[in-house]
Amino acid sequence: MKTILNNIAICVSEKLKSAEGGHDWFHISRVLNNASIIAESIPASNKDIITLAALLHDIGDAKFHNGNEDIGPTMAEKIMFEKGVPENILKEVILIIQNISFRDSYTSSEYHSIEFDIVQDADRLDAIGAIGIARAFNYGGFKNRKMYDPEILPVEYKDKESYQRSTAPTINHFYEKLFQLKDAMKTSKGREMAEERHQFMMDYLHRFFKESGIEPFNNQL
Repeated sequence: MKTILNNIAICVSEKLKSAEGGHDWFHISRVLNNASIIAESIPASNKDIITLAALLHDIGDAKFHNGNEDIGPTMAEKIMFEKGVPENILKEVILIIQNISFRDSYTSSEYHSIEFDIVQDADRLDAIGAIGIARAFNYGGFKNRKMYDPEILPVEYKDKESYQRSTAPTINHFYEKLFQLKDAMKTSKGREMAEERHQFMMDYLHRFFKESGIEPFNNQL
């Protein structure tokens, strides 16, 4: 299995060579590292499933494919089949990829596994803290969005469609998603790792608004 995992890692790094900076191979490697740390605290978890799901979870992110949510799972399945991943493991990895995105939190799903919890926490950890801040502004620039606009207030999205249609400034993203992730962690280790990263984001926005000479949205900080 080690050879299969190495071959898939090489394949993913090649496919993501020109990806947007927040969803490139370095994002994958950080998620792999986070998942490994969390998995160490949960000995019963299947490390092969965790590694494959971490490697392939962003192989075809819907937001870079006109919202098509089938591309990622289809690409992942093709890669795993060609590299010889056993069918029982392949199926579990696909289920994780189909449910891992934050946008999927707006819909109900009956799927659950400890491996899913680990990889989702690992992915969400990379969306917060210093790395999360860098990724948020990188993506905002990639989409040519405003950095901040005091006239555009953060909103609470009611469904996946409204979340996906959002073109809000990057600072709003902290309120609309990033600040929610700490309490959404599913593993004890994930929650522990999220605490410091969450506080760093809070401190950053304090500084951002102070240097801007304006009050935070609704004085929430």
